[in-house]
Amino acid sequence: MDFHFTAGTLPLLVSMPHAGTEIPADIAATMTPAALRKADTDWHLPELYAFARELGASTIAGRWSRYVIDLNRPPEDTNLYPGLDTTGLCPLDTFAREPLYQPGHAPDDDEVQRRLARYWQPYHAQLRGELDRLLHLHGRVVLWEAHSIASVVPRFFEGRLPDLNFGTAGGTSCAPGLADAVTALARASAYTVAVNGRFKGGHITRHYGRPEQGIHALQLEMCQDTYMDEAPPFAYRPDRAAQVQPLLGRMLRAAAEWTAAAGPAT
Repeated sequence: MDFHFTAGTLPLLVSMPHAGTEIPADIAATMTPAALRKADTDWHLPELYAFARELGASTIAGRWSRYVIDLNRPPEDTNLYPGLDTTGLCPLDTFAREPLYQPGHAPDDDEVQRRLARYWQPYHAQLRGELDRLLHLHGRVVLWEAHSIASVVPRFFEGRLPDLNFGTAGGTSCAPGLADAVTALARASAYTVAVNGRFKGGHITRHYGRPEQGIHALQLEMCQDTYMDEAPPFAYRPDRAAQVQPLLGRMLRAAAEWTAAAGPAT
């Protein structure tokens, strides 16, 4: 399978498109040692969010590394942050600007299209299908886009990123009441919080978030040092995870409860 999926019963789908670590052998053979370190992975998110399945949420996590193809970029590869630096659909370098491919081996247009069909489309087909299933069952559904990133990445932002970075595409991908219910819990915690700051939500949040149709999408980009070591070998830290997981659980429950209380979309 090209993803790891579990169907739940709540009107809630947790999506982890950048959690994948695998690179097909034929692609790996063209890559640099920097690429094979896979530093820009959203490490350990399936483990961090394992409790979501116990809550009754559906979950989907990518299998393939974002270096193969980025599941959270639009298929036409437009820049989600015009005027700002970002990586593309089939990235050519790491967040630290290290080349991903050996000279002469960067994917051409035909290879990008092949990867779209082979690796990108299956994830999105499953995502779309599960959203439709939950929407049919409940009348509304929350798509929780789970991401993580190193707390300091000079290429994309100055200084240290806040611990919890929520994105709702500038307030368009979900109802204000949902965003308020979730972010109020975060602001009451010991963690620093930003809403629609440097990260406003990627392609999945922007594309699938259609509040008028009953689909409410919200992205959470977490600093990785809240639950893991940011330096290689990027170890999971159960002690840190245990501190943030209760908050994540409260926020996911609040999202599901808001959806149930709001009733079907009209």
